[in-house]
Amino acid sequence: MLKFTPIILLGLYLAVMWFFSAWRLKRDLNDHATPLNHPRLKPMLERLGAAMDLPPIRAHIYEVEPVNGLAAPDGRIFLTRGFIRKLDACEVTPEELASVIAHELGHVSLGHSRRRMIDFAGQNAIRMALAGILGRFLPGIGVWIANAIAAAVAARLSRQDEFEADQFASALMIKAGFGTEPQKSLFRKLDALTGAMGRGAPAWFLSHPPVAKRIAAIEAQEARWQQD
Repeated sequence: MLKFTPIILLGLYLAVMWFFSAWRLKRDLNDHATPLNHPRLKPMLERLGAAMDLPPIRAHIYEVEPVNGLAAPDGRIFLTRGFIRKLDACEVTPEELASVIAHELGHVSLGHSRRRMIDFAGQNAIRMALAGILGRFLPGIGVWIANAIAAAVAARLSRQDEFEADQFASALMIKAGFGTEPQKSLFRKLDALTGAMGRGAPAWFLSHPPVAKRIAAIEAQEARWQQD
């Protein structure tokens, strides 16, 4: 039993880290969020809900400026204030923001938050184990290499989640009568909307797949659905 004690302690430590991170995010969202009652988005929420045989989807505005959508671990859906400003400036359409909400609903429905809790623990375990091993043979850079490997693993898992959420969003947007064009047109605008954050970084370190690959995956999925 004693030989498993370090593993048990590591598992408990990583679980505490994840729950603390989730608690801090929840507190921040509670302190900086308001209900989403935008008149141009209300019909979008109603149509998405009806497509899922549910009441209108409830969403919130996260009062920060970066353009983003978010699925909280507790299942709540958020659009940032920055995204709403883009809507008011007519830089994005209500249908395009509906695709963001559909994407975040995909994360919730597919259990990605729970999966990320497990992934978070696994990534930190990899990081700590590699840092301990490599640090002995490569003092000074062993920890850096361990962090880079763990980051690459995290990015790969995140990209997988994004593709799955995109597929869910495509199916929901089609069922709601929007089609996938709003989803694809928003992707084409992302670099301009977000300031092309991440451009130039190696693809395997990016938490989101390249836009071209996301659009291609949507179109390939549509083609398969049309054949069925």
